[in-house]
Amino acid sequence: MDSMEPEEPDQYRGASLGASSSVFVRNISKIRGDMLPEVGGKAANLGELANAGLPVPPGFCLTTAAYQRALSGAALEPVLAALSEADAAGLDRLSEIATRARSLVLDSGVPAGIAESVRLAYGELGDNVAVAVRSSATAEDLPFASFAGQQDTFLNVVGVNAVLDAVSRCWASLWTDRAVAYRTTNGIDHATVALAVVVQEMVDSTTAGVMFTANPVTGNRHETVIDASPGLGESVVSGAVNPDHYVVATLQGGIVSRTLGDRQLEIRAVPGGGTERLERRRSADSDVEPCLSDRQVLALVELGREVQEHYRAPQDTEWAIDPAGKIWLTQARPITTLYPQTTRKPPAPGEHAFLNFSLAQGLTRPMTPMGLACIRLIASCVARTAAFDVPDPRSGPPPYYEAGQRIFFDLTPVLRSRVGRVIVPRVFDVMEARSAALMRGLFEDPRFTVTIKTPLKLIRHVGPVAAKYRVPESVIRGLFQPAAAMERVEELTAELHETLVVPGKATSHQRLAHVQRILGEEVFATVPQVLPLPALGFAMLALVRRLLGEQAPYSELQTVLRGLPNNVTTEMDLALWQLASEIREDPDAVASMVGQTAAELVEQYRAAKLPPIAQSGVARFLGMYGHRAVAEIDLGMPRWSDDPTHILGVVANYLRLAKGAEAPDQQFSRAAREADEQVARFVARARAKSPLHKAVVKIALDRTRRFAGLRELPKYNLVLGLGAAREQLLLIGNELAAAQRIDRAEDVFFLDLDDVEAALAGDDRRDVVAERRAAYQQELRRRHIPRVLLSDGTEPEATAVGSGGKQRRGIVQPGTLSGSPASAGLVSAPARVIMDPVGAHLEPGEILVAPSTDPGWTPLFLTAGGLVMEMGGPNSHGAVVAREYGIPAVVGVPDATSRISTGQHITVDGAAGTVSTETP
Repeated sequence: MDSMEPEEPDQYRGASLGASSSVFVRNISKIRGDMLPEVGGKAANLGELANAGLPVPPGFCLTTAAYQRALSGAALEPVLAALSEADAAGLDRLSEIATRARSLVLDSGVPAGIAESVRLAYGELGDNVAVAVRSSATAEDLPFASFAGQQDTFLNVVGVNAVLDAVSRCWASLWTDRAVAYRTTNGIDHATVALAVVVQEMVDSTTAGVMFTANPVTGNRHETVIDASPGLGESVVSGAVNPDHYVVATLQGGIVSRTLGDRQLEIRAVPGGGTERLERRRSADSDVEPCLSDRQVLALVELGREVQEHYRAPQDTEWAIDPAGKIWLTQARPITTLYPQTTRKPPAPGEHAFLNFSLAQGLTRPMTPMGLACIRLIASCVARTAAFDVPDPRSGPPPYYEAGQRIFFDLTPVLRSRVGRVIVPRVFDVMEARSAALMRGLFEDPRFTVTIKTPLKLIRHVGPVAAKYRVPESVIRGLFQPAAAMERVEELTAELHETLVVPGKATSHQRLAHVQRILGEEVFATVPQVLPLPALGFAMLALVRRLLGEQAPYSELQTVLRGLPNNVTTEMDLALWQLASEIREDPDAVASMVGQTAAELVEQYRAAKLPPIAQSGVARFLGMYGHRAVAEIDLGMPRWSDDPTHILGVVANYLRLAKGAEAPDQQFSRAAREADEQVARFVARARAKSPLHKAVVKIALDRTRRFAGLRELPKYNLVLGLGAAREQLLLIGNELAAAQRIDRAEDVFFLDLDDVEAALAGDDRRDVVAERRAAYQQELRRRHIPRVLLSDGTEPEATAVGSGGKQRRGIVQPGTLSGSPASAGLVSAPARVIMDPVGAHLEPGEILVAPSTDPGWTPLFLTAGGLVMEMGGPNSHGAVVAREYGIPAVVGVPDATSRISTGQHITVDGAAGTVSTETP
């Protein structure tokens, strides 16, 4: 025991046993859920369960104070310093540091005073009672990160010396490779983490396992999932066995499915301490009996319901059944992988389906609170115009919902409408193809049977919009007076600019009123006045397809859409390229910029120290397009005028493009020529049919070329309005920061409009901002975002219905991924996986692999060799721009950013919609 009980530091000598015991040891029955810093997540949860009257084995907890005292002389400071500089990707370096930390902890042992406290507490359990010794970290079983299995557990420990040894090893397990890597990846400061140790009477279980009070695979909050196996639960928790698997409909209390395990392994307690693994070989035809009776399954479900009701959230629990048949809870933690449900419930009863509108807009990240508040205003304006009742515009219209800080719309009326089922999935076929497939999959769900069989309801809502904004007139003008139609578009844009002007001497209250006016009244008005023209352009292309039949194949029709005029996004991209071309004319300017990072270039720009041609050119570009941004529909995201890092990084990339390569402006011009040549071929084929065919096809393709590029303008105008509103909110933020109601001006984007009014009235909103920033950062770490979410939490994409009765797209054959064809062409090149375009580096010719794209990404397209996206459809933003630049593209490729690695050589077949991969 000498090695386990080193001499205590002088300052700890002489402490009474009672005082030290109260600091170092707490009975589980005396622990509460708010004692996380003192006892760690596992012990806090067990104490909470015990105090709720739930069956928890008796025991005690060795607190974090004991860990800190034991390690006070362990010299961990150099380890913490090394970890603060380590990168999550440097696994070898992390492993080296973790190994050094474990050695220091084990060498420290258990100080004598702490060891005595453990002896006393252990003795109160009985004479050499078998116990389980479990780690309980302060960064464990948290709402945003469960840390399940990160630290060690020791089962069937008998005798105080064995308990002390297990305690020391638990402390060391805070520094396992996997625990250190997990904390580094999740941005948790290693210096703030400490470890408590739970010592509980061992349940010598006949059957044990885990239970989720919501289905962790599908997200269904009304299903309980149980895995069970004979013996100790360690076999199930560690994944060492194929357990019995039960899915139970919680509300009805019926077992939905039961799959029996193979019984090839069982872990049992050994008399005197320790465990043994009993391996058995069973023939395929041997009978296996369930290890739980139906009565036991339902008793577990009822226990799970009590645990969930106590925590008011779905729980991941561990349980054991003793030889007397009593069920014990040995753990409960939040299920951290579930996607949040909508923040409000639909007023109508029954199941509802919600469509993720954020993903449909190419936005995977969460939105800031103010960004959501402003979208609610715009959505309310749309809904009011469409004759929906909107009691409170700041809360959003009835079909509008939020979940996981993202925008959702109630899809249920579409699913229940015969007309909706025809129109909406077809729209999403070209916008976000995988969402369209999910919609069609729900057609077979009896909960969404058709109840609206006529188009009258649709007409009641679309009619007022069409009438107010003279949509038929716009279509007729576009068809017969195309030049006048374009003039009207220019007038609308000029009128919008005028409405966005706010007097310079406006008060903060007046500025807030202007924000509500701009977003709640002005920006939507241009959409129904402009959108009919690009819709007409695409309709004319479809007419050509119908008139010419097989003489107008899909690939040739797509050629017509290349190099389109009147596209504000491509005009922006080419303007940025033109800026780079002007800088290229000054070799000294190029030399001074190419070797610097984007951040360094930004610093020089702000100090007006860029080369003169670059300084003036960037200022000119930002004056025209500075209201744009990555994830620009979120008003809370910095605009390029606020932070030009992305723009200067792209310019630097352009400057690295080797001389002799075809410049993007030349590519665009070539694409436009090829489109004109294809139009001429179509007209010639029509002439062979009849003079009338020729006339109609010629007019139709003229309208397609004129108007299809306008598809980007409604969103451009919307973002213009958001930029104007953001400018006003920042001015308000400056006033609130000066009054110390928020810490800095940008904090205003973590408030909503009601909060801003309260802050202007004198309320301190700093705590609100801190809470929301933390929630936002937590959501930023989420990688899996559902396209469709049911009101019971189910994600259809994770269930059989998600495939619409068909095999889901994914790996078609080994090494091949499939999606939607977006831009024809074949390219083989190294991949570059980019999750955020700001500061990203894309070598010329590399294939860009991204989760989604919006206009903020498109400057990267000019030097990309090809495009692969997880989201989108043939007419989504990225697909359209890829076609215009003539780069092969495949969109809607599931999990492309995780299946493809940077540097991996891939082949993109834009016509077939496939991506062939090779081992990097």
